[in-house]
Amino acid sequence: MRLYSRSQLIVVAAITAVCAIAGTAAVVFLADSGTDVFVSSRVSRQPFSLQSSYTSIHAIPVESGPGLSADELQTIRVYDERNAGVVNISTETVTYNWFLEPIPREGGTGSGSIIDSRGYVLTNYHVVERAVKVFITLSDGERIEGDVIGADPENDLAVIKVDPGERVLRTIPFGESSSLRIGQKVLAIGNPFGLDRTLTTGIVSGLGRPVRASTDRVIRDMIQTDASINPGNSGGPLLDGAGNMVGINTAIYSPSRTGGSIGIGFAVPVDTARRVVPDLIQFGQVRRGWIEMIPREIIPQLAQYANLPVSEGLLISQVTPGGNAEKAGLVGGSRSAAVRIGATVVYLGGDIVVEVNGVRTKRLSDLFEALEDTRPGDGVSVTYIRDGETRETTVALSERPSRTQWD
Repeated sequence: MRLYSRSQLIVVAAITAVCAIAGTAAVVFLADSGTDVFVSSRVSRQPFSLQSSYTSIHAIPVESGPGLSADELQTIRVYDERNAGVVNISTETVTYNWFLEPIPREGGTGSGSIIDSRGYVLTNYHVVERAVKVFITLSDGERIEGDVIGADPENDLAVIKVDPGERVLRTIPFGESSSLRIGQKVLAIGNPFGLDRTLTTGIVSGLGRPVRASTDRVIRDMIQTDASINPGNSGGPLLDGAGNMVGINTAIYSPSRTGGSIGIGFAVPVDTARRVVPDLIQFGQVRRGWIEMIPREIIPQLAQYANLPVSEGLLISQVTPGGNAEKAGLVGGSRSAAVRIGATVVYLGGDIVVEVNGVRTKRLSDLFEALEDTRPGDGVSVTYIRDGETRETTVALSERPSRTQWD
């Protein structure tokens, strides 16, 4: 489970955030999806559409019980029908001893949702991060080894594939997070502290919460809930009253390192999962758009030394020859005006990008955020400054490489 201190939550009304506190299953975001998770190449990849096996909650007969209210009966129905679609995830990692010999060790644990009867399981990226082996425990206690076939660190999502064999897997259907309302009842099922298939209930406490990760990336539009979420719940489903998945439980705000829930939890909206899961299954990563340039974040020392017209923004150090940035008229710096900042060489004289796709680009993380939900071939507006004059152009995006040029 991902833990946050007060400074890590970007509250839409006013308060901004930083830095993840390591917990039982800590979250560390990385710059690209291929660095610290072993994405299997053993699974054949085809265009993807969900094949589900579930019963509509409204179709389940209502049986009254002594002293049970209608709301309680509905909660029981949702749990009885959906808990079999929640799995426990455990991992194995590798460390090295003083003789550089690989030593297998037990990794973290978390939860996941079976989203397809062919054996596709949706979870958080941080649950399987750095894992060399992944194991899924089904509701009947059977443990199966799986493969991580796709990872999206930017949204903290990953997909695991297991071979169901002759088993008929129960799946959890996707709902819609865009229609959620503050105050709406939600249910969380997961495996907190190893207590499998634990149910907690609450309400939607907030919507559209951006939360900044330790790598400075922002997960947008997070769902805030007071349903109790604890270490081990990560990757499990957040359900609406009809038993449809509306979010993936991901993070909690905790003022201490113990990681206990104080009623402030966050879930990745299911609409984000609906958008990225097909790419994760078909390509192993999310195909996003990119601007072919090497930007450098403007820091006060650089702005003062180069006498830049702004103190924030992205200075284009280089553009790829013949690339989309150059074709759109963007200009990089001059090799004759190179300066070194630490281990980084910056070429001065290039355009300064201040906005991309409607997002202000004060930092490199803002550029990633601006392009997070774009596709190769999309056109995005880029606002930049040249010779003290603000200009705008449109860039036809290429596909983002697995590693950026400045990594």
